[in-house]
Amino acid sequence: MAIREVVSADGTTIVYRVSGPAEGRPLVLLHGWSANLRSWGRAAEDLAERYRVIAVDLRGHGYSGAPATGYDDPKNWAADLAAVLSAESIESGAVLLGWSYGGIAISDYLTACGTGAIAGVIYTGSLANIGPGIPGAGVGPAMETAIPSVFEESAGRAMRGFAAFGNSNTGPGADTGADAQRLFGASLSTPPFVRKALFYRTVDNSETLRNLDIPVLVLHGTADPVVPIDNGRYIAELAPKSRTSFWEDAQHGLFIEDRERFVREVGEFIDGL
Repeated sequence: MAIREVVSADGTTIVYRVSGPAEGRPLVLLHGWSANLRSWGRAAEDLAERYRVIAVDLRGHGYSGAPATGYDDPKNWAADLAAVLSAESIESGAVLLGWSYGGIAISDYLTACGTGAIAGVIYTGSLANIGPGIPGAGVGPAMETAIPSVFEESAGRAMRGFAAFGNSNTGPGADTGADAQRLFGASLSTPPFVRKALFYRTVDNSETLRNLDIPVLVLHGTADPVVPIDNGRYIAELAPKSRTSFWEDAQHGLFIEDRERFVREVGEFIDGL
């Protein structure tokens, strides 16, 4: 396992972790809003048994740089991912896996850079678009309840805001307390101005989805209270080569709620490319 960094087009440092066999197919993991590369937990370790897993800290998150501005520019998100791929000498065959907001960053990349280096895309509990009035960009009740408290600089108010997510990121399992605390800590360690800036942007990648020439897998819980399943359905309806796995009564963090199933379904998709 190695921690590496690369400088994106606007000068922002992007930190990422590489694990797994060097000769394995590259699998790039992009976490969600107010999270970090450790969010994937043991699922990343399982996937690294077979694939070259590259888990990225999005700009403003984890150990990546947090510039004061630029979060509303899709070209920056595209450049961040492009810089990581370039640093790892990946020119073809990569699989991109985005959780929640990570799906927007992936879609920004596909819009700007195309699919030349990409063999397939996986959206989990995710969306490709964001903004008021934009299709496929609905907000779930847990997020609606959390806003605007999660943007507060007051630690107490922010903690109460994030508490509104309940067990949505882990599911109702009895043994997910450590995972829940890791995700909660990542949320609080993301600068409040970044949390707000990411949410208040508008981008519509629908045309990119319609023209995708690579396979797409949509994994989504039917009871996701953060990113409604309709957003996952929207991606699947537009992408010509899409397939879906909708988990009955599952919530937002499928890779924690049922890690074994998640790893199996991701692996089946990758091995079928």
